[in-house]
Amino acid sequence: MSRTYPIAVLPGDYIGPEVMAEALKVLRAVAAKSDIAFQFDEHPVGGAGIDAAGKALPDTTLAACEASDAILFGSVGGPKWEHLPPAEQPERAALLPLRKHFGLFANLRPGICYPALTASSPIRPDLVEGGFDVLCVRELTGGLYFGQPKSRQTLPDGDIEVIDTMVYRKSEIVRIAHVAFRAAMGRGRRLTSVDKANVLTNSVLWRETMNEVAKEYPEVKLDHLYVDNAAMQLIKAPRSFDVLVTENLFGDILSDEMAMIAGSLGMLASASLGQPKGDGLYFGMFEPSGGTAPDIAGQGVANPIAQILSAALMLRFSLGLEAEAAAIEAAVRSVIQLGLRTGDIFTGAPGTRRVGTQEMGDAITAALP
Repeated sequence: MSRTYPIAVLPGDYIGPEVMAEALKVLRAVAAKSDIAFQFDEHPVGGAGIDAAGKALPDTTLAACEASDAILFGSVGGPKWEHLPPAEQPERAALLPLRKHFGLFANLRPGICYPALTASSPIRPDLVEGGFDVLCVRELTGGLYFGQPKSRQTLPDGDIEVIDTMVYRKSEIVRIAHVAFRAAMGRGRRLTSVDKANVLTNSVLWRETMNEVAKEYPEVKLDHLYVDNAAMQLIKAPRSFDVLVTENLFGDILSDEMAMIAGSLGMLASASLGQPKGDGLYFGMFEPSGGTAPDIAGQGVANPIAQILSAALMLRFSLGLEAEAAAIEAAVRSVIQLGLRTGDIFTGAPGTRRVGTQEMGDAITAALP
């Protein structure tokens, strides 16, 4: 008897629904080849939620997420809603509450530059020759994004003062450290912790805690980099990294840099994981790392690979379907090797062909083993 997995599907805004349709197509094909089934429960979020229900995270959307095994999330936001107060805009009023509500503390972003895509990287060819595979583990529910107090006030002299507070507890650092060390154990057993311990008290505690947790993982080689040096080394020597672990703001910035040197944000998937639910699995939210790309929305040219690879991460981390996740990843590699390229990764190189969103999704579906 097949098992059915309920999945909350939140397509998001602009190109979000376009690339989500391709991810669902691939998942349906995976289910057809396996003894499983998916129950997709689709709801608006972000700008679509504002348009449909007056807020970025409608109550019905949140309820659907609570009733699901995992959340498959699309990118949100865009110019249509930029006139709203900051606290009501899609990114801040949907993403952050979801992370907080479900305790999604660990964000995993694999930055993979496929050997066939090194020409799409903006950095010098010899630095990415043969491709690279770096995993960024970002703490997701602490730091400047959530710390209190936050304020903005006009001072008596007319100047304006704003305050954001960076807060971390040692327990939060320990928690993300274990995720990163376990990830490194399953890869090259090298972990680079990124901080700013020469300036920030937060980072001093971060570094101390990473060194403490490292004693539980003697097989993993731990080193430390200041965030500014890490940003430079990612460009200078991306192949020298295996797993990066860092706090919220630094991880947000470095993972986007990692995506661009890999060729395109349209290739970067992500998994936001909460508390373990047993058997090595987590409740999680899985989304592409790029934005909603309003400039190309509706044209059928967006790259669906990040959304498709996010679906693969969902199968692995929330559903325990490792073989199915690996099949999707293999299909993506196969299609890239065959030379199919959406516009963001198309260079005109011999043997490559520019395709649209749907054709890329069709090709990946057809390539499933």
